[in-house]
Amino acid sequence: MQRSKVFCSLAANSINMEKSSKRIQASGTAISRGVVNWLIAVAVMLLFVQGCTYPSRMAAVPDNLTTKATVSGITNVRYWMDGDPKPLLREAQAAMGREREFLVRSGHQGPLPGGAGLVVSGGGDNGAFGAGLLVGWTAAGNRPTFKIVTGISTGALIAPFAFLGPDYDEQLKSVFTKISAKDIFEERGVLAALFNDAMADTAPLWRLVESYINEEMLRAIAKEYQKGRLLFVATTNLDARRPVIWNMGAIAESRHPKALRLFRSILVASAAIPGAFPSVMFDVEVGDQRFQEMHVDGGAMAQAFLYPPSLHVDDKHMKVRRERKAYIIRNARLDPNWASVERRTLDIAGRAVASLIHTQGIGDLYQLYLITKRDGIDFNLAFISPDFKVEHKEKFNTNYMRKLFDHGYKLARKGYPWQKYPPGFTP
Repeated sequence: MQRSKVFCSLAANSINMEKSSKRIQASGTAISRGVVNWLIAVAVMLLFVQGCTYPSRMAAVPDNLTTKATVSGITNVRYWMDGDPKPLLREAQAAMGREREFLVRSGHQGPLPGGAGLVVSGGGDNGAFGAGLLVGWTAAGNRPTFKIVTGISTGALIAPFAFLGPDYDEQLKSVFTKISAKDIFEERGVLAALFNDAMADTAPLWRLVESYINEEMLRAIAKEYQKGRLLFVATTNLDARRPVIWNMGAIAESRHPKALRLFRSILVASAAIPGAFPSVMFDVEVGDQRFQEMHVDGGAMAQAFLYPPSLHVDDKHMKVRRERKAYIIRNARLDPNWASVERRTLDIAGRAVASLIHTQGIGDLYQLYLITKRDGIDFNLAFISPDFKVEHKEKFNTNYMRKLFDHGYKLARKGYPWQKYPPGFTP
């Protein structure tokens, strides 16, 4: 009934506006027909809002309870990147203990072998570069078994495959060479900016994640976690405006009935570009109180991470001497990438946001470099080089991703020239 009244109001007011426009034009007033039509459209839209509602949610976690909330009854599986580093340090030390036990069972004697970490950044469809590099690295024959793998956004979608190693290369290749935009999102239309939580629906992305991330994969990740290996994915808690690190191996190892759903939700949340893709809501509990957290793309806080800067993993703090290496894959170009910008609001805003993400990504590389130097870790960087000239006309274009995958593959297959410093740095 209410909606019928609204539509009647819409019709009546539209007719009145139309009559008014004719009277204005008849009287010779210097207002163009286009301006009058625009005013009619605005009036109709404002009236339409009366009959519309936004997506609902449960109450957000109060500020004073933020750090006490747990998800799906699974405890000790996430850390605040900007918070107390002690819980994450305890997990790192426990992982080293599990690694020792595994090596002893395997017949290894002597000190712990060296460890390599992999950092996979955000970058949307440019994740095809990182996927190709990893598969090419396998073909080169010297790809390490990573002690830790971290991912943000598209890097979060790559991370489980990278963590499980060459056995999952074909699946990783398929994800980045056989999909298109329709496998990621469905456009909602211009009114979604007013009446919904995003401009697109990511139901296709959910289906894609569900088709690859299954119970078998979770069991494989749990098995590697028991060997002392770590898989971390970052999201942004938008209510708290804080970055969150999720311990994906611990989630898999928990065997909780909701573990698979939680695992998938984290991956989708980490890739949920604010405004473009819907946020992911997590039901959480504090004692007997229930709330919801809103999580979006981890890239809202950082484009790449290894571990929080407040955490020290040098020989002194970890109480063990071992060689450590960090391999960082930045799924983006680092050169300025010139473009002619039209004098239109969305074009200017879009170009500015892209510039912010570009410079944020470079800043993250400098932070990673400083952390690794402080903790005695060998720094190695890969990124999309300027000699990759394929035009990027639209997001998630299959042809573009295939060529970028091949570019990364060929570079790694012949021995990737890892950079030892962040861009523009002179030692």
